[in-house]
Amino acid sequence: MGKRQLSDYVLIVMKNLNLVVILYVAGIMASSLRGYVLTGNAMDFLISASGLPASAWKIPVMVLLLYMVCLMIMHMQSQGGTFEIILKICVELVIGFAVSYILGFGYMGIILLILADMMKYFPGSRFRFPASVIICLFYLLLNSEYISVYFDVIPFDAYLTYYQADARSVMDGLLSAFDSLNTFLFLVYMIFLLRAQLSENERILNLNRQLNAANSELQKANIQLEEYAREEEQMVATRERNRLAREIHDTLGHALTGIITGAEACAALMDVAPEAAKQQMQAITEVARQGITDVRRSVKALRPDALEKYDLEDAIKQTIDEMRRVSNVEIEYYCNTQLNCFNGDEEEVIYRIVQESITNSIRHGEASRILVDIERKYGTLIVKIKDNGKGCKNIQKGFGLHHMEERLQLLQGQLTHNGDDGFTVEAQIPIRWGETEEK
Repeated sequence: MGKRQLSDYVLIVMKNLNLVVILYVAGIMASSLRGYVLTGNAMDFLISASGLPASAWKIPVMVLLLYMVCLMIMHMQSQGGTFEIILKICVELVIGFAVSYILGFGYMGIILLILADMMKYFPGSRFRFPASVIICLFYLLLNSEYISVYFDVIPFDAYLTYYQADARSVMDGLLSAFDSLNTFLFLVYMIFLLRAQLSENERILNLNRQLNAANSELQKANIQLEEYAREEEQMVATRERNRLAREIHDTLGHALTGIITGAEACAALMDVAPEAAKQQMQAITEVARQGITDVRRSVKALRPDALEKYDLEDAIKQTIDEMRRVSNVEIEYYCNTQLNCFNGDEEEVIYRIVQESITNSIRHGEASRILVDIERKYGTLIVKIKDNGKGCKNIQKGFGLHHMEERLQLLQGQLTHNGDDGFTVEAQIPIRWGETEEK
């Protein structure tokens, strides 16, 4: 149930006041009839009243029952729409008329109570104004003297003639006070009801303004999300292009370096050692085939072929052996930690760094000796590749170094290099939490 408003409490007071007034008027009438009967003046009352009244005990009983039925109908909340509400108000008016008729039209305040109830159920209906006008006209009609012309009723003043003049004045004055209080409560009820409705309308307007503002913000957020989605799509496309570029560079660069170096060695051996030249050509052929396989897998966004066939350490050993065979470069490999605890993306980065660094040492550094050292310090894997080549004091990052840094950034790692004494590349890769390894 919702929180009650001040108008609801005023309406409750009106209902109780009308009950008191109805019983008060019915009590006066019943007491007057009973007095006429006990004093033997009933015939005089009948002659002056020009009508036959109901039994003394029936008057308060009938008005009480009718009023209780009216209150029950008032408490009924119609869910069917305007027609049901109009029917409900009509039934209440019929009961109100019956109560006023029984009371000799001495009190019609119940009609104001019915009007207040109607205002509660017609807060925003187009039938509210005409219904209010009809009930007000009905109330004025009951208060007029013309009603007795059309209905055979004993007026309430006829019952008051039983009492002395001073008693009649007190009773009539008290009834007028009750009637005025009921009218006052009705006016107070209307003020509170209108204030509540104005507050509710203001609340609805505020909610509408907030809703419109929220819709506006939502539209802006949707526009921003669409822009972010487009930017993210472009970033994803750029990352994918860069990834494929790295893959192709690493695979082709590695394969072509081995082929060029092997071809140069083969040319040197062709005249002096034909058999060795043939063996060198076979090694070059294997490197070329492996390069083609890696290119195909890179285009298909797969891992290097060596990592598909072997674990990380065996894949590194295989690529080192291939470069030894085709280039006649002395490559030493040391690893004092296990390499079987890494995820796929980590393995690929480690493998590519070793592969690219060896390729650069042979292609650009013209090295004859390369050292590959992999170790683990606390939570970091350190991959170090050092050669005895010509080095480079003014290092300008090429495609290989640039893409090695990009790969490491994806793993929150970093890359350092030094070209003073040969060329040294060192990659530091954080070991992800949850991976365990014996130290």
